[in-house]
Amino acid sequence: MTEAQVGGITVRDVRPDAFIAAYAQVLKNNDKFVVPKWADTVKTGVHKELAPYDPDWYYIRAAAVARKIYLRQGTGVGALKKRFGGSYRRGALPNIHQDAAGGIIRSIILSLDELKITEKSGKGGRKVTSVGQRALDQVARHVALGEA
Repeated sequence: MTEAQVGGITVRDVRPDAFIAAYAQVLKNNDKFVVPKWADTVKTGVHKELAPYDPDWYYIRAAAVARKIYLRQGTGVGALKKRFGGSYRRGALPNIHQDAAGGIIRSIILSLDELKITEKSGKGGRKVTSVGQRALDQVARHVALGEA
């Protein structure tokens, strides 16, 4: 990439999986982002049988939540519950959509608020602060350059 292209790279310009992995690593290295005690035993939704196997799942979910709020300002807990939900298998009955656990998403949003990544939007939901946008774009720039 040329220098002109590097200056304007945002979260929208990089692959989601690469960005989420890189930002999860940033959150893991941040001492101010604290994982709750209950994170190792909780399921992510009613439609799941077990808790996640990955010990870093909370950081990955937090990075995905931050990315979703960045892409669509004003997103609240309800919309994120729908986004992270899944198919609820009901045996012989047809599968239906089941929303994800709201408490997990709520605690992640509050943690991101403490880091000044997000803040409450005037119309409801959350939006990314200017400090948060700068931090997320910096991670995206590192991902685009192959440094992360």
